[in-house]
Amino acid sequence: MTDSDIRKIIISKPALKTEEYRKIVIENKGEMFQAAKYTKEQVFHENIMPQDLQARCMQLVENHFRQVNGMSADKEHIILISKNGSCNYKVKKNDTDTSSAIPVSKEHNRKKKYILEEGMDIEPLTDMGIFTKDKKVVNSMYDKYRQINRFLEILDDEISNMQLKKLNVIDFGCGKSYLTFVVYYYLTKIMKIDVNMIGLDLKADVIEKCNIAAKKYNYGNLKFVLGDINGFEAPFDVDMVITLHACDTATDYALYNAIRWKARMIFSVPCCQHELNKQIKSDNFPILSRYGIIKERFCALATDAIRANLLEYCGYKTQLLEFIDFENTPKNILIRAVLRPMTPKNVRERALKEVSELTNEFSFTPTLLRLLGIELR
Repeated sequence: MTDSDIRKIIISKPALKTEEYRKIVIENKGEMFQAAKYTKEQVFHENIMPQDLQARCMQLVENHFRQVNGMSADKEHIILISKNGSCNYKVKKNDTDTSSAIPVSKEHNRKKKYILEEGMDIEPLTDMGIFTKDKKVVNSMYDKYRQINRFLEILDDEISNMQLKKLNVIDFGCGKSYLTFVVYYYLTKIMKIDVNMIGLDLKADVIEKCNIAAKKYNYGNLKFVLGDINGFEAPFDVDMVITLHACDTATDYALYNAIRWKARMIFSVPCCQHELNKQIKSDNFPILSRYGIIKERFCALATDAIRANLLEYCGYKTQLLEFIDFENTPKNILIRAVLRPMTPKNVRERALKEVSELTNEFSFTPTLLRLLGIELR
């Protein structure tokens, strides 16, 4: 089998339990080969030029693995290596139907690489039904898989540049805690950060189940607590606050807590913004409240714009980002706020002036403004 015939090589069955990689999958990408090297928790990629393939495969396999499967369009070549080093070689014919032949992919630089990739041993994703037992993404759960990775990418944009050793995290309104478990995995297993994390929710049965699951996964510093966001007191200095789909003004209470704790990072995906929808009045722009769907969307956008500006006023560099595609859900805005060492006075003044003008025009009295005790002119 020549290099041009090779479609895929699977190197498996580690010789020792201490081997760094559990398996290696090498695929023909056209101009080069790409190796995906799987540890228990991560996937590392390496590009290999065709002229280097044979030598690199020998280097990866020798004394490290006991099975190599090489696939061409019509055959599978299998090498089995015993403990004493002797080899057994056999060839299997693939289905001659050309529709079943393994195609050459030329997307080695185009295929989306996710933080949590197929093949990684992530027990919560399997329990959620996102991964199969073989660590493959379930087709019907692919949108959820993309959403989880998108959230981690937004976290990673900040965290990967901080060189953090310890992190105290609060997840407000954690619900069934799918994201809580995944964030804990990302921070501890991938970023290697010493994490203390609390998930807070109002449902006692949910909290009980989540604590049982945390023990099952051996997530020793992840605890779930029954309680209300309003008035919650953290048992440690909070570095990061997460709130995913906290309903209506619950998001405001979560942001207020983060601000008063001076949390370094805030990641919030708001939900069900009804407050301003009930308040809107305008003599100059009645068109924005005449049509129900326009009124609803305008008030939701205004709610998040006000929150973002108030965070800016309180010393945070704030961004409103698209969390997931609008076609999946209109609740697709994520607020990312990172505490600045110092915020210029003109930035704070401008942020508050814009809030004042918007609230005065539409008779808004947002909860976060009230909680912060800010008086507008």
